[in-house]
Amino acid sequence: MSVQKLDRVLNQNVNALKEKGTAKGKEMVITGVKRRDGKKGPRYFIESKGDKEFIKMNANSYLGMSLREDVIAAEEDAAKRFGAGPGSVRFISGTYAPHVELEKKIAGFLGREATMLFSSAYVTSMGVIVPLTTNETVFVSDELNHNCIIQAMRLSRPAVKAIYKHNDMADFETKLKECVGKGKRALVVTDGIFSMRGDNAPLDKLVEICDKYDHEFEEGVISIVDDSRGIGAIGEAGGGTEQYTNCKVDILIGTLGKAFGINGGFVVTSAAIIEYLRETAPMYIYSNPITVSEACAAMKAIDILNSPEGLRILGHLGKMTRKFESGLIELGYETIEGPHPVVPLMVRDTQKTTELVQHLTDNGVLATGLNFPVVPRGDEEIRFQVSADHTEGDIDYVLGVLKEYKDTH
Repeated sequence: MSVQKLDRVLNQNVNALKEKGTAKGKEMVITGVKRRDGKKGPRYFIESKGDKEFIKMNANSYLGMSLREDVIAAEEDAAKRFGAGPGSVRFISGTYAPHVELEKKIAGFLGREATMLFSSAYVTSMGVIVPLTTNETVFVSDELNHNCIIQAMRLSRPAVKAIYKHNDMADFETKLKECVGKGKRALVVTDGIFSMRGDNAPLDKLVEICDKYDHEFEEGVISIVDDSRGIGAIGEAGGGTEQYTNCKVDILIGTLGKAFGINGGFVVTSAAIIEYLRETAPMYIYSNPITVSEACAAMKAIDILNSPEGLRILGHLGKMTRKFESGLIELGYETIEGPHPVVPLMVRDTQKTTELVQHLTDNGVLATGLNFPVVPRGDEEIRFQVSADHTEGDIDYVLGVLKEYKDTH
């Protein structure tokens, strides 16, 4: 059977994306890593760029765990003992002791009854939200929530969906109040840290409003927070946005692929909800789990964070984040200040964003430009992500590159 007709249509679709400037384009391929050396953090080598070295200012590995020798050793040792892959789904001989141990460790770290691992954080949000949504469920969501939440809402088809203005708790309360009488169960869903801006949801106020209206719904108002960027990166001990805002939500989603530097997602909540999800979440039931070696590496990363060494790492990460934010402001750039290592440089223009990203790349700095429709029109930005791997010299160098651009434009 020929696919020429389909090829033609799909090529037209891709060309339309390119013309609008929204196509992702060819992926950059990393061919090697040079470990930290003195005053310089890790450097990366890119396909077709020869021996030119690059600083990664767009990595999610906030704590630098992925390049630690002790974390790598934990993963290598587990691979030797258990093999390269699990070989099956959890219910068909795919559950290994380290999977169970990791789930207990995450539950303890985040103060919950139970944990359930998924193959990724994106899949976790889908795997939690869809099974918990019925045709008598109302869904209330922040307008800037991550794509995984948006897609989960579309797939789950709730009775009512309401979108409130970003972090506007007065509008949130209005939207939740308007949902009274329209469903038995209300799911209130938000990011903990918003991926494009680095700002946090005011979870303490959100939970207070949820509790206020809980009696209005037969099956309650359930707060669900995807804190994939917060857990491990903020909070006094890396406990995430909950710890930073001093509250606890009903269902907390996180990832092992950002601050912990490994791979996989998880949800922590009550034992009853976890048992229900294990029986009903197709993204869990029909997918292989993370590898045993990844589970062991993740346990090592959590142990490091939950130690004096972890507090030192968090302290350095916070210091580098503040240094970079202050440097942007001193140079006259606009940013959104906050404790999280996602530091946006607000450009507010597509062409200028593209030009500045190119200038950074030309000078050995990898950063991510975000244009409409990934972000709202007028919110075009460059998203920088600070890591504990970065040194003061690294931050000074990047600020120097940005100063050069500012001085010539």
